[in-house]
Amino acid sequence: MHLGSALAIAALLLAGACGRDGSGGSGSAQFLAAHEWTGEADWFGGFSGLHVFPGGARALVLNDRAGLVELHLSRDGQDRIARAEPRRHWGLHSSTGKALTGWIADSEGLAVDPGGALYVSFEGVHRVARFDAPDAPAQVQNAPQVFRGLPRNGSLEALAIDRRGRLYAIPESGRDSAGRIPVWRGAAGRWQVAFTLPARGRFLPVGADIGPDGRLYLLERSLTVLGFRSRLRRWALTDAGAEAEETLLTTAAGTHDNLEGLSVWRDAGGALRATMISDDNFLKIQRTELVEYRLQD
Repeated sequence: MHLGSALAIAALLLAGACGRDGSGGSGSAQFLAAHEWTGEADWFGGFSGLHVFPGGARALVLNDRAGLVELHLSRDGQDRIARAEPRRHWGLHSSTGKALTGWIADSEGLAVDPGGALYVSFEGVHRVARFDAPDAPAQVQNAPQVFRGLPRNGSLEALAIDRRGRLYAIPESGRDSAGRIPVWRGAAGRWQVAFTLPARGRFLPVGADIGPDGRLYLLERSLTVLGFRSRLRRWALTDAGAEAEETLLTTAAGTHDNLEGLSVWRDAGGALRATMISDDNFLKIQRTELVEYRLQD
């Protein structure tokens, strides 16, 4: 998402009014660590998609200019991120093999299937694309009319994939007539709203994942004059939809930066862990931050 309103700028300038040690939050999630990642490359910044591979040492991050980065995550003796080291970088391509640029390159959500294929959701031109490899041409997974009517700068922010290979795409600000959050499910190129989620307060969806426990996790963001707030909720997925809603984390304003990417995985001890990354909007007054919380099963 691109931030341009006066409220957004005020929030960015005032971010940090609360402590950044993870203590400014409520819920059952246990704060582990926050690591600030810095870089000077022209592709660095704007990260909104994240996938952490089993073991926690390798990750893929996606920015909102169709840039994909492979990271090596070095960890300390307490299994906290000590260093994020870029290994490779790619610019994603269109279905014709051309580099994605401009408003059609507004990539937001990232999901990885067990075979290694990448799925990316886009704003601007609302679509979900498959990439068999980071440098492969895009294979668009939806017909043009499927997501028609979604806001240009508030559409497919969040993307997840389940064990059956079905994709779940969630818009940031699109709501149904009842004010609920629609969740599109797609398989074999066919999409439909499979179920809806309750919208609570001023939080908006920005990231999603289906964890190794099979539950749907949703990262949400709220913008205040004191900085960003983040919320993490989850649901059990059933044939009827999403049930047993839990709020795992709600942070105070300024606790973290603009968290947008989410990956849920199990660490070496078998515990569930949520790793999140912040989108600095390519602004020097913001930070790229990798944040981790331990979750209860």
